[in-house]
Order: sequence, then C-alpha cells, then structure tokens
Amino acid sequence: MSAAMALMAALAAMTGLSQFHRASLGVVAPELSADLALSPAVLGAANGMFFAALLVAQVPVGIALDRAGPRRTVAALTGLAVLGAAAQAFATDGAMLLAARFLLGLGCGASFMAAVVLCARWHKGSEMTLALSRVFALSQMGILVAGAPLAAVAGLVGWRGALGASALLTAACLVLWWRWVRDDPPDRPAPPRKPETLREALAGQVSIWRLPGLPRVLSMHLVAYAAAATVIGLWAGPYLADVHGLDAAGRGWALAAMGVAMPAGLLGIGPLERATGRRRAIVTAGAGLAALMLALLALLPGLPLAVALLLLVLLVLFSAYPVLVVAEGRALFPDHLVGRGATTVNMAQVLGSALLPLMVGAVVGLFPEVGGLRPEAAYRAGFGVLSLALLLGLAGWLLLPAGDKEG
Repeated sequence: MSAAMALMAALAAMTGLSQFHRASLGVVAPELSADLALSPAVLGAANGMFFAALLVAQVPVGIALDRAGPRRTVAALTGLAVLGAAAQAFATDGAMLLAARFLLGLGCGASFMAAVVLCARWHKGSEMTLALSRVFALSQMGILVAGAPLAAVAGLVGWRGALGASALLTAACLVLWWRWVRDDPPDRPAPPRKPETLREALAGQVSIWRLPGLPRVLSMHLVAYAAAATVIGLWAGPYLADVHGLDAAGRGWALAAMGVAMPAGLLGIGPLERATGRRRAIVTAGAGLAALMLALLALLPGLPLAVALLLLVLLVLFSAYPVLVVAEGRALFPDHLVGRGATTVNMAQVLGSALLPLMVGAVVGLFPEVGGLRPEAAYRAGFGVLSLALLLGLAGWLLLPAGDKEG
C-alpha cells in the first residue's frame, strides 16, 4: 500500500470512528432512555456533551496540530476516547452518561481537523478539496456502522455490550493510525516549522479571529453540519419509533439509508465544485434545500413512513455542503496557521452541534408523552427549530462580507 493510500485509509478510519461515536446513541436511544430513566432533555444533553467537549478541545488542539503534528496529537487524544467509550457502557444514570460522553468527545477532538491539516499538507488547491471530500465521504461508514450493525449487536448483547464493543473498535483505530499516518508526504522533506513559545502560539490564534470573511464562514458552519447531525445522530431514531412505530432493527435500516446518502453527496460535491467553480453557490443551494426538507417535516402532519424517510434521506444528501464551507475557511489562513485556522472554523461547528441537540431536546420535552410515546407534534416542533437555525445561518452566509472574490 502506498503512503498516500495508507494515509487516506487511516484518515477515513479515524474520522469514521468520530462519526460513529457522534451517532451511536441514535439507534439505542429508546432502550438506553428507558433503562437510565432519561428525559428528552437529558438525552439531548448526552449527545450535546460530546460536542461540548469538542468545543473545549479546539483551541488547544489547533495549537497542538501546528506544534506537535497531527500524528501525535490524534494518537494521544484517542486514548481518552477508548476510556470514554468504555465508560458510557457502564453508565448507571444520566450524570455518568454525560461524563462518559464528554470524555469521549475530548478523545475525538482532533480527528476531523487532523484530516483538514493533513489533506492541506499532502495536496494543494482543488486537489485538497477533492481529497477532503473523499475522506469525509468514507468517514460516513461510521454512521452506517452506527445504524443497522450497531442495532444488530445491541439486539444480541444489549446496548451496554454494543457500546462496550465500541471501545475495542476505538483501540483498533488507534493502532492503525499510529502505524499508517505520517505528517508530511515521503516524496518531499518536511518544511521548516519554527518552534513557537506559548505566547506566540496564542498570538497566532488571536490573529485568526481578525481575518476578513471569517464571520461569514462561522455563521454558516455553526449550523451547516449540526442540523443534519442532530437528526441522524439523535432524533431520527426516537421520531421513527414514537411516530412510525419502528423497532430497533427498523430504525437501524432507516439510519443506514440516511448514512448512505451522506457519502453519496460528498462524493459528488467535490467534482461539482471543480467543474463549476461555484463553491459559494453550491453551499447556498445545499443549505436552502436542507432547510426545506426540515420545514416539510415540520409543517406536514401525518406523513406516511415512506415520505418521512424520503425527506430524512434527502436532508442528509443535501447536507454534504459543509465540506465546501471548510474549504472556504481554509482559503483564509496562511500555511503556518492552518491547524489553528481549521480548529477555529470547527469551533463554530461543534458549538452548533452542542447547542442544537439541547434546543431540540428542550422543545420536544415541552410535549408530554401520550401512552408512553412522544406525540408527532413534538418532533415537528423540533424539525422546525432546526429549519429556522439553518435559515439564520444561510442569512449570515449571504449577507456578511466575504472579504475576497470567489475563486
């Protein structure tokens, strides 16, 4: 296997692992909630804690990526992810689950940004966008594994056994990462990287916030990934169980279909951007269509299962555009600040991914259960919150200054 192929495989495995952990509560959420007596708000908080940890990690991770390099940074943090994955399997109440999810989020804190940094180091120009879209497409295997396969394992050994097995999977990915990843291509020497004092590192972080065009990117990235992730990672499962009566296996297959839609979109969006050169227009169209799918789920009561599934799948398909928002952000940063720049942009994503599940959980929790099931109106209200959030992010994308011309 060539060094480039080994790097791609390791990046796909590590980012896929992060996707798996983000989505792993979706299939087992009803059983987990029943065993631990979790309210919708606490369940939303459990998923939100993962993203809250990612948010806390971003500034130190950005500095570490630039100073220590992606290989060592990701390896060190993945050790924490192994502990967090094991801890959530032993949770006995909501507080323990929240703590485990926070630790797990810290452990996954560098995975996606390491992919951005490494793709930027190994590829240039549009090739970087293409490589990144392929990595992100392959990473969706994590969501697929968190669907039907995880549901099947949970059916055999229970949700605790399934989440415990995820700790072994995390450890295996750590070994693969350390063996296959190198920070720079083997065909050219690593460029000189001047050692920085902590003060210089922090000054570089501050300089990122002064870049023109950054607020526009942050406004879109705050909700672009988070809206779809909140649905597929947490609320699609309970919605399909309470409103459409799907069991764990049925929910697993539904989430698997949504998981297939994301890589399909990602594999198409890179070539589309290269062919048209209209990165910003593609982002606008993707965000608008995703908001429309959520609005239809919110505004149309009594949807047949087939229609609801179609809207959910289309939501995920149209939500491939955040990779272009990442590329737009990368174009703002000088090479020596790419780690801190990428994590600054990612802070918006993880902040949105922490807040939106909490907001939806709070809204869904306003509707009392009827016969042990949450009513359809509760989930429609949650979908409406997500649609509105996307529209607000899109307004910032369109109205805030870009600071340069589209390439």
